[in-house]
Amino acid sequence: MQLKPVCSSEPSSLLTELPSLGMDVASLTDDFRRYYNYTLGCDGDCLSTHYPYKALVLTLRDRLMERWKQSKYAARTKDCKHAYYLSLEFLMGRALSNTMLNLGITDEVSKSLYELGLELEDLAEVEMDAGLGNGGLGRLAACFLDSCATLQLPVMGYGIRYEYGMFRQLLENGHQVEEPDHWLRDGNPWEIERPEHTKCIHFGGRSEYYQDAEGRTRVRWVDTHDVQAVPYDVPIPGYRNGVVNTLRLWRAAATDVFDLGEFNAGSYPESVAAKNAAENITMVLYPNDASENGKELRLRQQYFLASASLQDVLIRWVRSYGSDFSSFAENNSFQLNDTHPACAVAELMRLLMDEHGLGWDEAWGVTSNTMAYTNHTLLPEALERWPVRLFEQLLPRLLEIIYEINARFLAEVATRWPGDVDRQRRMSIIEEGAEPQVRMAFLAIVGSFSVNGVAALHSRLLIDGLFRDFHEMWPEKFNNKTNGVTQRRWLAGCNPALSELMSENIGEEWKVDLRQLQKLAPYADDAGFRAAWRAVKRLNKERLAALVERECGVRFDLDAMFDVQVKRMHEYKRQLLNILHVIHLYDRIKQGDTENWVPRCVIIGGKAAPGYVMAKLIIKLINNVAGVVNNDPQVGDRLKVVFLPNYRVSAMEVICPGTDLSEQISTAGKEASGTGNMKFMMNGAITIGTLDGANIEIREEVGAENFFLFGLTAEEVEAGRKDYDPAAIIAGDEA
Repeated sequence: MQLKPVCSSEPSSLLTELPSLGMDVASLTDDFRRYYNYTLGCDGDCLSTHYPYKALVLTLRDRLMERWKQSKYAARTKDCKHAYYLSLEFLMGRALSNTMLNLGITDEVSKSLYELGLELEDLAEVEMDAGLGNGGLGRLAACFLDSCATLQLPVMGYGIRYEYGMFRQLLENGHQVEEPDHWLRDGNPWEIERPEHTKCIHFGGRSEYYQDAEGRTRVRWVDTHDVQAVPYDVPIPGYRNGVVNTLRLWRAAATDVFDLGEFNAGSYPESVAAKNAAENITMVLYPNDASENGKELRLRQQYFLASASLQDVLIRWVRSYGSDFSSFAENNSFQLNDTHPACAVAELMRLLMDEHGLGWDEAWGVTSNTMAYTNHTLLPEALERWPVRLFEQLLPRLLEIIYEINARFLAEVATRWPGDVDRQRRMSIIEEGAEPQVRMAFLAIVGSFSVNGVAALHSRLLIDGLFRDFHEMWPEKFNNKTNGVTQRRWLAGCNPALSELMSENIGEEWKVDLRQLQKLAPYADDAGFRAAWRAVKRLNKERLAALVERECGVRFDLDAMFDVQVKRMHEYKRQLLNILHVIHLYDRIKQGDTENWVPRCVIIGGKAAPGYVMAKLIIKLINNVAGVVNNDPQVGDRLKVVFLPNYRVSAMEVICPGTDLSEQISTAGKEASGTGNMKFMMNGAITIGTLDGANIEIREEVGAENFFLFGLTAEEVEAGRKDYDPAAIIAGDEA
């Protein structure tokens, strides 16, 4: 059964019937004033812009609410397949501007606020980026939710409501310093807590075998240490279509919050120990796993997300269909965004067997036909493995199920390739060795009906390399789904001047059908259009230059080329190569080699994982180079370089419209896809890049003449790896 659009009205009642709220300036103004004065209790002493921001959010959320309720009712009652997107990250950015855009009332809101003596831009700056993600994996999840709502598809996101996000990046003497990103400090007015849907999550304990009333051997997971998962719902509006889907985020809470006996005995820390231990699960995104405690916390996070989300879906199913799961797979699908939620395979088996009474074969039939796995990496070290002893300690019942899945799977392998013990060893979900490990990617592959890569090259390298054995066994499982981005946020929203210019010439349809941009091709020969395009670019460069001066204290020449590389800090992404090129340019200037010189302003930005020492050293090097280059009077405006701290979605919304040259220079064969490359290209930047990830498909689309090709191919990289000796190259450099 395919996903079908859903949109219909819920039957009204005296309790649930909602009046239709106006989208005009007067209606918006009335509701804003009501929230500001009555709900928030503001008076002349309320000088903070937080109050009008919150009043505006509540005004807009009301207008989403009727659509939200109707969308949920339609999803419950329509004969269509439902999809659930499980992701440890959702890099949502700010919601205010996106909501106004998708409701189509940005101008009305701006006029309403102006009449009240307020500026929309000031209130938009109050909103903090939601601390729910870090890199491309999380931003992809956010774009998927936006697209599904716009396509009217019944897709629900499931994630974790992190208290502090990943971290806020500061620079001290050029070094990255992490401080908590307290994005929830002032609350999140977009979310609605749903305590009635709280779930119980088990850890530890043991398995107890017993006979049920029908004489079947069953299992209970007993003597567990339990944690509560409390849901918070966030609305995801589609683009001007009346649909609002849901992102459900889970917060961890203790079952026993406070021990009064311990408190009265004077043991104050012990009295809240259970509360603190539970809340740690959803405290931060990606706790540093260099320690054993960090590893344990990460696994707790991943299981917490999987268990709460699966329980939530199964409860809704049972409410409608009872214990009949025969058509569950036909009507539901779980998309696992990378290996983080991969324990959902074993957890769904546990829930179906232990909680709902299914036998193994029936439960496996449901599980293996509902799970789908997206792989995001070609790096073997990034394919998650968890020590078996950690599973035994935290999730003993799941480990039993994983062992059984593995035994049955390896029996299939042995039947297909008799006597090939080495193949069985390579494909086993349990990696043997001094410290046996659970291979989460292998569990996801075995338990899924679909496994996709995120770019054509990435998918090919997966089946030729990392997952070759699995592809030989199940070629029909593997497919490619090249990543994408939503043009609503990444063009219409972040670049309104360019959006208006394009819409004036080719209409508005490109906002829901990006293929319409092909209609711009004839305007490349239109001198008037080109002049308007250049004016828009300069306007956007002014915004970006202002951001750089505010954040870095460096002034950019608007006539210079803005050369940008912003992404997660990693060796394979080669920010080091970029800064070495800057050093080369600086050396040329010092030697007087400046004939036909084009002034260049280089921006590099991105966060390094707290435990990633080399990435942090690269940040320090970039800042050291910037300190020399920017303060050398001989260089002047010929070359500037900055490291832009705390790279985030709202910063990217300023960066990509103002960029001239987009640096996409990852080592070929290492970048799964990339989505920043698409955002820059969509906003008129030219790409210099390797034949890696989605760069290849971008080059095919725009033409080789509009793409600066750089570096080795994936095949050349692999061939050169065997004899690669950087010390010999340096020693042989005559310069």
